[in-house]
Amino acid sequence: MKIAVDAMGGDFAPQAIVEGVMLAKKNHPEIEFQLYGKEDAIRQYVTDETNITIIHTDEKINSDDEPVKAIRRKKTASMVLAAQAVKEGKADAIFSAGNTGALLAAGLFVVGRIKNIERPGLMSTMPVLSSDQGFDMLDLGANAENKPEHLHQYAILGSFYAKHVRGIQNPRVGLLNNGTEETKGSELTKQAYQLLQAEESINFIGNIEARELLNGAADVVVTDGFTGNAVLKTIEGTAMGLMQLIKGSINDAGTKGKFGALLLKDTLYGLKDKLDYSSHGGAVLFGLKAPVIKTHGSTGPEAVSHTITQIHTMLETDVVGQLVQFFEQEQ
Repeated sequence: MKIAVDAMGGDFAPQAIVEGVMLAKKNHPEIEFQLYGKEDAIRQYVTDETNITIIHTDEKINSDDEPVKAIRRKKTASMVLAAQAVKEGKADAIFSAGNTGALLAAGLFVVGRIKNIERPGLMSTMPVLSSDQGFDMLDLGANAENKPEHLHQYAILGSFYAKHVRGIQNPRVGLLNNGTEETKGSELTKQAYQLLQAEESINFIGNIEARELLNGAADVVVTDGFTGNAVLKTIEGTAMGLMQLIKGSINDAGTKGKFGALLLKDTLYGLKDKLDYSSHGGAVLFGLKAPVIKTHGSTGPEAVSHTITQIHTMLETDVVGQLVQFFEQEQ
């Protein structure tokens, strides 16, 4: 099991990335890691060289680079070399915390799509307040515009992931809409509803509203990329705002409030952890020939470690291989 890591991607690279790899090695000593980037910068954070290979390159893709141009022009960038390793069979998956658009482009143009999948979708496992199960949502921004057929494929993709990676035997698939009635929504959602209702390989439960997402209304939620990205940012902003509001209220309450917060310390940390979807791993560009995983640019070592566990599970269950078989036989 070999994972190609863009060690130079992210706000705190390479330190956060390499330290996260070191954490993951303790739980998954069998994984071989290929770290792409500046060797001297990477090596200072490597505490155990077992199953670690550093592939040196001075070039990297910056956060403000135009994605497609960067992939085509920066042939020796750490992200591009990592993607190329996957294409050539030298690695089984690629992980990066760098430029999202560039990683999407690398996934599409270097790793390549699964046959008969029109638009791979960006998918994350989001938190559910009532349990630790969470729900998978896509597309979260890989595509600004979508057709009904794309949402149909997202439902199949998300259902596969929920079943084979997260262990949900009969995942409930919901279509994000502005009402639960079948007749509600845009032409996109109305047509997608009909396609999902007729798809026998999934457990489609109908439309769900955004206010029900964090209540666990579905195990998989599908929507177009523009809407999905807006919902993702809204959940992120709400979670951060809520924690800041609680912190501010405690500070404003004086000694009594701080003492109460001390008594509720474990509860408050538990709430913070529940709202932190990075504990489920990174965002998957799903529908490609190999796992391509993206984490937030400001990610820390713990989130990197969680993401590597996610990739390990994807490879162990061969979810991509099963997808290839499904779409080649059924589509």
